Amino acid sequence: MIIKKEKKGNITIYYVDKDYDDNKLTNILNKKLKRQQIKNIIDDDADVYTKEGKLLLTFRKNKLKKNNVKDFYDNVINFAQKTTANRGSASGSKSKNVYDNPKIMTNILGYFDKFSPMQKMLSKKQGKKFPITVRETRFNIDYPEKFKKLVPLIKEIDYYYKKYTPEQYKQQRKKADQIPFKIPGTSFTTITTNVNFQTTVHTDKGDDTDGFGNLVVIEDGKYTGGETCFPQYGIGVDVRTGDVLYMDVHQPHGNLPIILEDKDARRLSIVCYLRKNIWEQSKNKTKKFMIQHNKSIKNLRKPDKKDE
Repeated sequence: MIIKKEKKGNITIYYVDKDYDDNKLTNILNKKLKRQQIKNIIDDDADVYTKEGKLLLTFRKNKLKKNNVKDFYDNVINFAQKTTANRGSASGSKSKNVYDNPKIMTNILGYFDKFSPMQKMLSKKQGKKFPITVRETRFNIDYPEKFKKLVPLIKEIDYYYKKYTPEQYKQQRKKADQIPFKIPGTSFTTITTNVNFQTTVHTDKGDDTDGFGNLVVIEDGKYTGGETCFPQYGIGVDVRTGDVLYMDVHQPHGNLPIILEDKDARRLSIVCYLRKNIWEQSKNKTKKFMIQHNKSIKNLRKPDKKDE
């Protein structure tokens, strides 16, 4: 709940307190939010602090360049609509069998810290061992020229990250500068894309623990909902095309239902982050090591079959 609100120039400053304690929070973890659970939706430039004075989120509207947004969307949307069943609890599934999970449109770009099932199978079959399990994602391997066209928007997200949450950015960028496996010129190793995906209430466990998360949305067609929310504080943010949101993703969060007004409407959400395990595995590695490592992993692939 909002306990205080004030203006600082064009920025609205909110102070919030928890609507309920941590014991009650467990009742909604890994469950999808309903609109009536969120009392306040922010849709203007804002900084939100907890009662204790800790920054919860920073939101700025209409910051991203239209040409960078368009290039990102045009080059990634076909890949971003590929479905997967490996998002378990984030999709609301309680099954331990991945094949029982709902198919959702969520994908990763950049680098990841685990081999794909195909890579694991091939490395075992070929008797090859690798010093680390960091790898390029399928998108980067299959579409390197398309990935290059995504980088300008990623760099913009990184720029505003430094501008609006410099304390968190400094700590994350320091780690990014220690590793070769990253998006060049940024504090990020990895990007997750989601299309029309309502996540459950969760915390981001694979991210850098010292940094902030972020969210950018690209709209194609009309829809309502999808607001990113912190249910324990009863507050959400309506992120739309061109906006940037930086937030403490180690606090439980999720988004509201997405209701399509156009049947083919798409809400593409983009999350850029530094994976902690990539940093831990590769912080002492050189660029030369990265090039050779990437080449070795590419050689695992069957020429007539692509890994996930």
